Amino acid sequence: MDLKQIGEALVAGCNDGRAKANLRVLYAPDAQSVEAADMGGGTTTTGIAGIEGKHDWWEGAHDIHKSTAEGPFLHGTDRFSVIFDMDVTNKETGQRMAMKEVGIYHVAGGKITREEFYYPM
Repeated sequence: MDLKQIGEALVAGCNDGRAKANLRVLYAPDAQSVEAADMGGGTTTTGIAGIEGKHDWWEGAHDIHKSTAEGPFLHGTDRFSVIFDMDVTNKETGQRMAMKEVGIYHVAGGKITREEFYYPM
């Protein structure tokens, strides 16, 4: 797949509830996921199993009322971004939050090798 196809597949998977299933299709085995803030386990997670664990944590800790992905927005031959819009309730605190974040995805060899998330803090 080329950059545009990878980006389109990622966005479609996020919007269709297949984000976690897409990890093994779209990501390199040693891909890195980098958060803007430390959520308790550091800012960088490496490997598909670790990134799956992040998905498990997020889905387990939140009731997801709405989640959409917009894009991809291509940059050169090796990067794209996606805008995420979410409405979630933290299960532990009961706090409902409307959230937006931008994901920047780096691609090499037909796979996502790094994702970086940017959001207001």
